Amino acid sequence: MFSKEESIQYNRHLILNEIGNKGQLKLKQAKVLVIGAGGLGCPILQYLTAAGIGTLGVIDHDVVDQSNLQRQILYSHNDIGNYKAKVAASKLTLLNPYILFNTYIEHLTKDNAIELFSNYDIIVDGSDNFPTRYLVNDAAVITNKPVVFGSIFKFEGQVSVFNYNNGPTYRCLFPNPPKPNAVPNCSDIGVLGVLPGIIGTLQANEVLKIICDIGVSLSGKLLTFNALSMEQHLFSIKKDKTITINALDNNYSAFCNVTNEIKEITYETFKTQTKNYNLLDVRTYIERESYHIGGFHIPLDELGERYKEIPQNKPLIVYCKSGMRSLTAIQLLIDRSFKQSLLNLKNGMSIHL
Repeated sequence: MFSKEESIQYNRHLILNEIGNKGQLKLKQAKVLVIGAGGLGCPILQYLTAAGIGTLGVIDHDVVDQSNLQRQILYSHNDIGNYKAKVAASKLTLLNPYILFNTYIEHLTKDNAIELFSNYDIIVDGSDNFPTRYLVNDAAVITNKPVVFGSIFKFEGQVSVFNYNNGPTYRCLFPNPPKPNAVPNCSDIGVLGVLPGIIGTLQANEVLKIICDIGVSLSGKLLTFNALSMEQHLFSIKKDKTITINALDNNYSAFCNVTNEIKEITYETFKTQTKNYNLLDVRTYIERESYHIGGFHIPLDELGERYKEIPQNKPLIVYCKSGMRSLTAIQLLIDRSFKQSLLNLKNGMSIHL
C-alpha cells in the first residue's frame, strides 16, 4: 500500500481518523489537473504535492518573470525566463518524489481541453482571465469533472466548487462575462502578495475534502475573503437548470468581449519585418523599465486619453506580457476608429523574455 518512506512522509495524515490509510490511498490514486502555475497555482501545487496526490498535471505556457516573485514564492531569481510548469514540477519533485507530474507547456484551448480533462478526476482553476474560466467550466461539464475555482482581485478573493455531484456550475453564478475593461487583472492594478497564497490554499483544501470525502465542500456556495478586514462571507449559489452545455464555444475570447476578430502576429514574424510596423507597449511603467522590445509606450489605463499620440503611418502591433491586455487595447483603438491595421503580438512578451 505505502512504502516505509511514504508512511513516514504522510504520517500526520495517516494518524488522522478522518483520513487514515483509506483516505491517503484515495489521495495517492487521485489525478488532479491544475490550470495555471502562477499566483494561485503555486500554493495549490505545493499543498497538493505535500498531501500526496498521486498524479498532478499542470498546464501553463508562461515563463517566470521577476514581477512574479512578490507572490509566486515557489520560484526564485534563478528561475526567471524558464517555463513555470517545468520549474514547478522540478522543485516539487524534491518535496515529494513519490508522485507523478505531467507538465503541459501550452495554452488551454477548445482543441485540447476535452482530451486533457478526460485524463483527470478533478480540475483546479487557477487561471486569471474570463475566457479561460468559461472554457474550463464548459469542458468540465462535458467531461463530468468537478472544478475547484479561485479568483483574486487586489485584496479580495473568491473560492467555490462547481459541477460537483450535479451542483451549480460557473455559468450558474456568472451566466454572462463582465463588460470589457470592467475587471482588470493583477498585472494592471496589482495584488497583495499573500492573497494568492490564502486563496490557493483554500482551493487545495477543497480538493482534499472532495477526494477523501470529508467535511462539507463549497459546492453551491461562494466564499469571499477580504485580506484587509479579514471578513469572510458565504453566499448560496442555485443551480440554473435551464443552462445546457453540449459543446465548447468556438471563440471564448469573443464571448467575453476580449477580441473582435483581431489578427495576431508572432514575434518571429515581426523580427523579419520590423520596418513595416509601429509597436505599442501597453504594460505598466515598471514592466517597461524592466524589459521591452521597443516601440511607443502608453500604459493601458492611459490609452483612452493618449491614443492620438500614436502615429498612424504604419500598421500597429500592440503588445503586453501575455497578449491579453493588448487585446483590450486593440479593442479600445478600434472603438476610437484607429485608421491603421491593428495586430496583437501573439502570447505577448512571455515567450521571449
